[in-house]
Amino acid sequence: MTTTTQLLAEQDLSGLVGRRFVYTYANGWQYEMYVKNATTIDYRIHSGMVGGRWVKDQRVDLVRLGEDDYKVSWNEPTGTSVVVNVLPARRALHGVIFFPRWVEEHGERTVLFQNEHLGEMRAYRDQGPTYPIHIVPEFAEITLFEEVGENNEDVIAVAPGDLPPGWADRRG
Repeated sequence: MTTTTQLLAEQDLSGLVGRRFVYTYANGWQYEMYVKNATTIDYRIHSGMVGGRWVKDQRVDLVRLGEDDYKVSWNEPTGTSVVVNVLPARRALHGVIFFPRWVEEHGERTVLFQNEHLGEMRAYRDQGPTYPIHIVPEFAEITLFEEVGENNEDVIAVAPGDLPPGWADRRG
């Protein structure tokens, strides 16, 4: 039987760190995540409720749960919390997004480069409303999974709308 101590000691994150992946949830929402290092991600949202949003240097908790099973979780300045289980070899993931009520009602306020609007996002969060939380649990297919290196600031450097047409539809 594997103990918690053994699981923590086996945290080889090399299967996810330095990788970019594009994934499409069953509901049609398309996201892109770059695992910049063991504690940080950058991401873009290509379509969905807050499509057009992008973020750099989001602090995360990244753990390896098994040979091909990683969990990435974080809380955003908007008050949104996210948990994503990534299974690279199976080209699949499961994500759960916990949107505060204000984001569900006014998602357009978050469709921007978040890093330039942190104070504004925190103010919206603090104004609320927070509850009831809008929970979106979905499976997704990973359509692009590629090695791009650690701490590469060029991986996610522009808004989703500034990418060439069809960029996020690539497969690989």
